[in-house]
Amino acid sequence: MKERNLVSELIKDTYIPKMFTVKQNFADDHIERDIIPETIYRELSDDYFTSRIKPGMEIAVTCGSRGISNIDMIVKSVCDFVRKGGAVPFVVPAMGSHGGATADGQKEVLAHYGVTEEFLGCEIRSSMETVFVGKNDEGLDVFMDKNAHDADGIIILNRVKPHTSFKGDVESGLMKMMAIGLGKQYGADRCHEAGFRNMAKNVKLFGKTVLNNSPVLFGVAILENAFDKTRRICAVKKEDIMEKEPEFLKEAGEFMPRILPQSCDVLIIDRIGKDISGTGADPNVAGPFGDSGEQYGVKSQSICILDLTENTNGNGYGIGAADATTQRLFDKLDLEAMYVNSITSTALWKNRIPLIMKNDREAIQVAIKCCNEIDKKNPRVIRIHDTLHLSEIMLSESYLDEIGMIPEIERISVPEYLPFNEKGDLL
Repeated sequence: MKERNLVSELIKDTYIPKMFTVKQNFADDHIERDIIPETIYRELSDDYFTSRIKPGMEIAVTCGSRGISNIDMIVKSVCDFVRKGGAVPFVVPAMGSHGGATADGQKEVLAHYGVTEEFLGCEIRSSMETVFVGKNDEGLDVFMDKNAHDADGIIILNRVKPHTSFKGDVESGLMKMMAIGLGKQYGADRCHEAGFRNMAKNVKLFGKTVLNNSPVLFGVAILENAFDKTRRICAVKKEDIMEKEPEFLKEAGEFMPRILPQSCDVLIIDRIGKDISGTGADPNVAGPFGDSGEQYGVKSQSICILDLTENTNGNGYGIGAADATTQRLFDKLDLEAMYVNSITSTALWKNRIPLIMKNDREAIQVAIKCCNEIDKKNPRVIRIHDTLHLSEIMLSESYLDEIGMIPEIERISVPEYLPFNEKGDLL
């Protein structure tokens, strides 16, 4: 008896519209990679910073798990600055529970970004061991990475940007690096216990405790443009970190990439991953903003996620935002790494598995078919590669008239049907 495929039969006639490519024109001011070292040396040339590097000191430089542009060169340049002052730099993976919450896993995450001992010319000291550093202003215990705590000095280095799961005057940046990144799995777990509605407050409370009770020397803040390029690198005095970071956050938000058409029926995301966003796909771009109840990014009725990035190593944290995905993505999932993330962040919904379809075509079709009160013969569909790379996106032909009213959008192709191979996957 011939096997029946009831799901394929249900959706086989669902129309996938013609799509065309547009260029989204954002400001592209940035620092070229080859001048990053001189940029950092110039930023750190003030007597305030040079005087804090003394011969013989062992100085920890933090490095997180995000896909930050030029992170290898930025970290190396800071380490070179430390060496120039006669001190001994070493890098500390500061990424909470990421990398499977293991020392080797966190070192492997850095290696994917080119941050290796060979490239840096110094040691990477990776450990999940933490030490108690004090109680915050609400009486909660605060912990941090033992290697960093035991160093003669710490340089807090991180990108400042809007967070994916909470809003406040401090989000992703130097304070969060101290509160959660250096907290490792145990410290991150303590900071997340009160939930994301209290996260903005706790990042400041926990970060302030680390700032006041560990040998932090100063900070290095990275700001990027809408094309995921290094736009500014700012050295920050220790005593100015809490005051300056909200200013950096506001500036970073103004330069974030976004999807210029503000709504669609179906959003197709080619890939998600921890190297793209802490939640796989940045809700500030793609929505929905489920943790705090707020809504940011493009408004869609259905989200279809097709694959994982290579550098996420199977960590599909954030797949719960999708309504449909592919068997290809599902087969790559490292559930252990995902569950560690979910349990630490307390956001279990982010790992809920959506409908698993056998190929790209069927994942897109089921996402369209299950939308309500839309024009099924002319659905509004947006396709992006991921939430970091938005200079070119695809729109369905239903947007042809609308884009004429968005001056930042330039059409660069004609509408055509999406090309699928014999397996039903996008070419």
